[in-house]
Amino acid sequence: MKDENEYCFTYRVYIEDTDQMGIVYHANYLRFFERARTELLRENGLSLTTMAIYGTHFAIHEVNIRYVLPARLDDVVTIKTTWERKKACGLVFNQKMQNQSEQLLSEATVQVVCVDQNLKPKRLSGDWLERFK
Repeated sequence: MKDENEYCFTYRVYIEDTDQMGIVYHANYLRFFERARTELLRENGLSLTTMAIYGTHFAIHEVNIRYVLPARLDDVVTIKTTWERKKACGLVFNQKMQNQSEQLLSEATVQVVCVDQNLKPKRLSGDWLERFK
């Protein structure tokens, strides 16, 4: 069953993503999770470019990744992302990566804080928050 605030992003693993054994290099999971969050925003009518024009940026506050099974060359991975609002200027994204056989590969919790161009905390606009419902 799909959660109403769940977004799914699918990506194929390419050789550039892997080490010499054809296994996804551990740091690349961060890139995959970032792409999924960025596409979630886009799906909800927000773009990082537009937000930057209004002096609004997301800064990573904390990341926790748990690796379960390795993602491998040519796998088609799906990242399921859910989110919750923690504070007026913060969001928490929970992300799970599965392969084409629906095996859990990795999961991450990513806390972001909304900041201005001077890296000072900034409230998320009410209009933008409404898009997360």
